Amino acid sequence: MPPTGYERLAEQRYREVVGFCYEEFTVGDVIEHRPGRTVTEMDNVLMSMLSMNASPLHIDAAHCATLPWGRPLVSSLVTLSIVGGMTARSTSGRALANLGWDHIRLPAPVFPGDTLYAQSEILAKRRSRSRPGEGIVSCRTTGTKSTGEVVLVFERSFLVPCRTGGGESAEPASPAVPPPGEAV
Repeated sequence: MPPTGYERLAEQRYREVVGFCYEEFTVGDVIEHRPGRTVTEMDNVLMSMLSMNASPLHIDAAHCATLPWGRPLVSSLVTLSIVGGMTARSTSGRALANLGWDHIRLPAPVFPGDTLYAQSEILAKRRSRSRPGEGIVSCRTTGTKSTGEVVLVFERSFLVPCRTGGGESAEPASPAVPPPGEAV
């Protein structure tokens, strides 16, 4: 039997398995995403410039010294990218498509030097009506600082393959949280 998280390819040869198939998700499960990630000033400056967000709030330390925070805030795009990226390996490692983001909230600021962690709760799942052999999974992800302070919450839906093919699932239906503009 291969070690957990790996498939056996041959004698003493394994491949890492990333993500889950539809049937492996259970509504109510919580997945902790590790390792954490310490945000750097370089992350903030690069993403601010890459996204053309040249707001002094993120890149001008002298200006920020005159503001209530006293220092540059990490751009929300950086926070969303890091926390969202932390979740991709497990929640959507086998995803065929990201279907939408919803209810994105940033309740507390992030600063360079803060370490972020994430967890995702599976909210709903259902078989795709238009794509046999595939299912839609929705989750709520919460990003926290190492102090436990919540800095980001969002919901996301994504399309994943089913192990059992295109027929109806024997599992009971769960309430679906439809992604924005869902047509899948």
